[in-house]
Amino acid sequence: MVILGPGCSISSKELFNFLHLLELPINIRLTCYGANLNGEPDYVMEAVNRVRELDPTHIFIKFRGFPPGDPRRCRAKRGGAREGFHQIEAEYKLLPEVSYALEHPKHVELTQPKKIPVDEFTEIVKEIESKK
Repeated sequence: MVILGPGCSISSKELFNFLHLLELPINIRLTCYGANLNGEPDYVMEAVNRVRELDPTHIFIKFRGFPPGDPRRCRAKRGGAREGFHQIEAEYKLLPEVSYALEHPKHVELTQPKKIPVDEFTEIVKEIESKK
């Protein structure tokens, strides 16, 4: 799934046209959030890599759990609403912050917490137990 985040420099239609011009043997389905790609993994990844180059901080990729038409998930076969759509909708709301972080990377240093001696830990546990 290719998801165009808010602020993306291309539209879904432009994405669709770009993917077709790659002339890769993949299936492309235009969606409200971007496009769904299906085909041999190497060709799909080639398309994904080329698409990401268009706007690397606003184009996102999400891998589907099941292929299109899979009877376990396909609403055409089982009926009902699109189960994954609500998840994509929730994730879409976070994309402006993700884009900002990608555009303004900051160095973060993580320090490991220091271990305390067993005797000190035992005293802390005793103190908590005595307050009960």
